[in-house]
Amino acid sequence: MSEDTFIPRLESQTAYREALGCFGTGVTVVTHMTDTGPLAMTANSFASVSLDPALVLWCAAHRSARHALFAKARNYVIHIMDESQLPLARHFSRTGHDFTDIEWSKNPEGQPVLADSLARFECELEAVYPGGDHSIILGKVVRFAVRPGSGLIFKRGQYGGFSDLF
Repeated sequence: MSEDTFIPRLESQTAYREALGCFGTGVTVVTHMTDTGPLAMTANSFASVSLDPALVLWCAAHRSARHALFAKARNYVIHIMDESQLPLARHFSRTGHDFTDIEWSKNPEGQPVLADSLARFECELEAVYPGGDHSIILGKVVRFAVRPGSGLIFKRGQYGGFSDLF
C-alpha cells in the first residue's frame, strides 16, 4: 500500500487535517463560570501530563469566541463525554452560553459540573502556553470523578463509541 508524503504548508492543510484525523480522540466538554453565567466548549485536544502533581492539558483555538474566557479562567471543569452524550457535545461545539435544559450543578469553587459524564477533572489553572493557532491550557487537578461506561470518540470527522473495559 502506498502513502502520500507532504510538507506542512497552506496548500497541504487539508491533507494534514486528514492525517491528524486518523488518531481517534476522546471528546470532552470544558465548563467555566463567567460573570454572565456558565460557559462550555467542546474539545478533543485533551491529555494527561503528570500523575504527581496531577496535571492535565487541553487546547482552545484562538478563533473561538470563547477562547479568551477559558484562557484566563482560574478554575474550570473538563468532562469526558459518555457515548450517550453526543448531543451535548455537539450542542457545546456550536454554542457555549446556552445551558437551557442542560442538567448541571456547581462544584465547591462555583464551576459548572455537567451530569452523567464518564469522568471529570475539576482544575485550577496552572499555566497557559502559546501553541500556534491554539492556546495550551495546563490545569492542576484538585478533584476528579469516574464511572463505568462507554466513551465518546472522534475520528476522521465522525463520532463513535468505545466499549468499556472498566
